Amino acid sequence: MPCGIFSVRGFAFAPAAPAVRSAAGVSSSVRMETQGDLEALANKLNPVVGFYDPLQLSKQEFWDNTNEETIAWIRHSEIKHGRVAMAAFVGYCIQANGIKFPWEPFASITAVTPPEQWDALPEAAKWQIILGVGFLEWWSEIRVDGTPHYMKGGKPGYFPDFDAAPDKLPHWVGLNLWDPFKFTKNLSPEAKAEKLVTEVNNGRLAMLGIFGFLTEAKIPGAVPFLTGKIPAYAGDFMVPFEGDFSFGA
Repeated sequence: MPCGIFSVRGFAFAPAAPAVRSAAGVSSSVRMETQGDLEALANKLNPVVGFYDPLQLSKQEFWDNTNEETIAWIRHSEIKHGRVAMAAFVGYCIQANGIKFPWEPFASITAVTPPEQWDALPEAAKWQIILGVGFLEWWSEIRVDGTPHYMKGGKPGYFPDFDAAPDKLPHWVGLNLWDPFKFTKNLSPEAKAEKLVTEVNNGRLAMLGIFGFLTEAKIPGAVPFLTGKIPAYAGDFMVPFEGDFSFGA
């Protein structure tokens, strides 16, 4: 997965054209996005900045893929990283203010800041979280519902429903990850496209926000607006199992 800052600084992404489906299954009538599509949507995302690609990533061809496939890969990455960053930003704020589940599964953890709370988790709990995220990544890639992969004309950012292929799961999953309560079910394609623009912008802001929290925690005073608001963290963000075990000498 690429670093989120590439997608924040390098691209203005457009909603993908949906795949055309028929009763017999998914049609081959799909459309890959081009640099022109990115430039066209840049003004919708940020009319002040416009299309901004200083690293020329929109012209690259990664791993022997076509330029269109590369654009699709980075588009999907930005949307995904933006969603993770939004969850991380909200989660950081909630944990930093001491808000917990009513049943407090780890009531013995007395750490105050979010990174210290992670360090205090049992090793088994950390692995459960990591493997859970790994499952979501695997599920999003295998396309069990027949929709095309985002690098083959599918829609970047799309996450298959769990109930699309329940036979692929070890047990029933009650709620889908994306829109579990079907709030967007009856929206028009135009409304969905508009909301995706908002989501991309919010995701970019959240990526900057969560990294602002982490930077201020490690380098007090580095983010003036957050000075005195984010407690210092003595651990290492890049060593998630710090204190549990070492991968090397």
